[in-house]
Amino acid sequence: MPTVLFRQRALHLALTLPLATLAHAAESPPATATALDKVEVRGRAQTLYRVDDAAVGTRTDTPLALVPQSIQVVPRELIDDQAARQVTDLYRSISGISFFSYAGVTLRGFRQENVLYDGLRGDPYAGFSVPQLFNIERVEVLKGPAGALYGGGDAGGVINYVTRKPKATAERRIEVQMGNEGFRAGSVEGTGPLNATGSIRYRAGLYGDTERGLRWNADSESVIGDASLAFDVGQTGELVLQFTDITQNLGGNRLRGVPVDDAGSFMTNRRWNHNEASDFLDMRARVALAQYRFAPRDDLDVDVAARWFSNNEHQMYHEPMGLIDRDRDGVAEWMTRQLRNQIRDNEAFTANANAVWRIDTGRIGHKVLFGADVYQLDADFTAQTANSADLARGAGPVRGIDLFNPVYGASTWHDYNLGALPWRSTSTRSKRYGGYLQDELALGPRWHVLAGLRWDGFKDEDRIAGSGVDGNDLSWRLGSTFTVRDGLNVYANVASGFVPQSAANQNPAAGGPFDAERSKQWEVGLKSLLAERVSVNMAAYRIDRSNIVQATGAVIGGVNQLAALGLVRSTGMELDLLADVTERWVVNLTYAYNDARVKDAGPGGITNASGDRFANAPRNTLGLWTRYDLPAIHSAIGFGADHVGERVSLDGQAVKAYTVFDMSWKTTWKQWQFQANVKNLFDKVYAASGFIARNGHFPGEPRRVYLQAAYAF
Repeated sequence: MPTVLFRQRALHLALTLPLATLAHAAESPPATATALDKVEVRGRAQTLYRVDDAAVGTRTDTPLALVPQSIQVVPRELIDDQAARQVTDLYRSISGISFFSYAGVTLRGFRQENVLYDGLRGDPYAGFSVPQLFNIERVEVLKGPAGALYGGGDAGGVINYVTRKPKATAERRIEVQMGNEGFRAGSVEGTGPLNATGSIRYRAGLYGDTERGLRWNADSESVIGDASLAFDVGQTGELVLQFTDITQNLGGNRLRGVPVDDAGSFMTNRRWNHNEASDFLDMRARVALAQYRFAPRDDLDVDVAARWFSNNEHQMYHEPMGLIDRDRDGVAEWMTRQLRNQIRDNEAFTANANAVWRIDTGRIGHKVLFGADVYQLDADFTAQTANSADLARGAGPVRGIDLFNPVYGASTWHDYNLGALPWRSTSTRSKRYGGYLQDELALGPRWHVLAGLRWDGFKDEDRIAGSGVDGNDLSWRLGSTFTVRDGLNVYANVASGFVPQSAANQNPAAGGPFDAERSKQWEVGLKSLLAERVSVNMAAYRIDRSNIVQATGAVIGGVNQLAALGLVRSTGMELDLLADVTERWVVNLTYAYNDARVKDAGPGGITNASGDRFANAPRNTLGLWTRYDLPAIHSAIGFGADHVGERVSLDGQAVKAYTVFDMSWKTTWKQWQFQANVKNLFDKVYAASGFIARNGHFPGEPRRVYLQAAYAF
């Protein structure tokens, strides 16, 4: 590659990739040697698992060690070692996070569904389908309120998925997988230069899988196609164009839980399903991304990005409505059901522009970020509901199902005369737009300060009623990092956030409109690297959420009254440890303690809470992944553990603590790599989370066995 082009690529990498990844890329041998290098004795944790940079924390190239806020990154290497196919497989490797429902999680005590892709708003999976990892390079988690950078969002933090982009070095890979529960999968992907100079690069990938499913009547098929091109523009610029197509056909869905008693024990087989085999959730999403980065001057970096996506989802499912004692033997055994036919169409566009200016004023160095973004989401929802015959004393068409001896197929949605049922519809448009300013000050070689301020405007429209609500808010962040010695940094920050109230709660007749819900975080911590072998990050925090809209109990003019009041407080600490215990033995450990409490519920209850506790918010979580290399036979073995403490459901039922274990083995032979993973090694029966009583708890996966063979060329 000519020198000038090499400098262009080096600049691009410095702007977009973690420093550790940059160093590894600069030293990487050709693709064949890279595959073999995965089991070489080279201190795997510190060379591949550790990430030193993530743009999600500052939107700049600041090393993570200097960012005064907790940020955790799961790189592709750890994703591959754990054979993670979807984001739910990664929660053990992220401290302070646990499963809530579908794609939702509990993060630092709060239910959280706020996600970004490549730093831009919008979830193409739309909440009911779980994000897949085939085209994801790494997962970044910024913990705590992120309003100063990203505007309105959940108090627990934000998850950013960084998609795979074209590379300058040719890599091609074919992979096949199989496992129990009828699992079969295959993928092919390639990346590299398209011309002799390397100024045009490509990436293309195709993935497909199928399996029977873990619940009776359930099955799934997924296909992901991903293609992108990267062009060098001028001396310093790069333009990336990317298109992704996602299809998921899930039979026997949408899955709710399995009923439990108040002690949290399943009342029937964990594979029990309230759905018929004819039920389904079919989803199709398309995503287009354009991203342009360049450096017009040595002290100025600019990037502009735009992203469009559409999500079309059709769900036909039997909703469990509660158990009754149909045969009057003293045991409630019959689950009454509704049939729900729901169609969701979402289309969104988002754009963002950033500039980073580096300047010195006297002895103080500044890295000034200024930018703006806009996001618009059009969401259309259409639905029908057929009610239960049992609840309507024979007048309804929908048959229930036995909890202990279910007989499926006695009736399906084809039998319910849906053509005679009325439709109900909603159509909304949500707009978010904002501008932000941030300064990272180097007050000396040891002391860094970060200050950020953002203004946001928002507008929510009901396009059927012709009504709307708008408003604006300010968010800010102030933090400082002090380097005690080389490899040991301590930090502190205060950050704020907000979430606009839902349009449904803004009715003037009910007391609205209401100001946005607010959050504030205080956090202290340390980030250390000991002898280049052990990375330890610790954080302690308190988050307050206030201005929560809830019912007052009063009724005026036939309308239930609402008020913005109440206080919820989450306090906790986190520990992340990544160590090369020996040159062959790697340990990745995460631990978190959290206590999320309702401090002031007012006259009504707080959403997502039961009494003074937040639902699905464990006090203790522990995740472990360890790997031991066997270089003499080009192999490695791995072991994992995931512990989640006791919780309560939305209706106050106990959700028992659980611990599950995993194992893996991998080996390489020439250009082949073989891998076997066993998840839930001892086939533990457990609840991953709780929901409402009539829906039950979400059962965790039974034992899963995955085998894969990959050929790199």
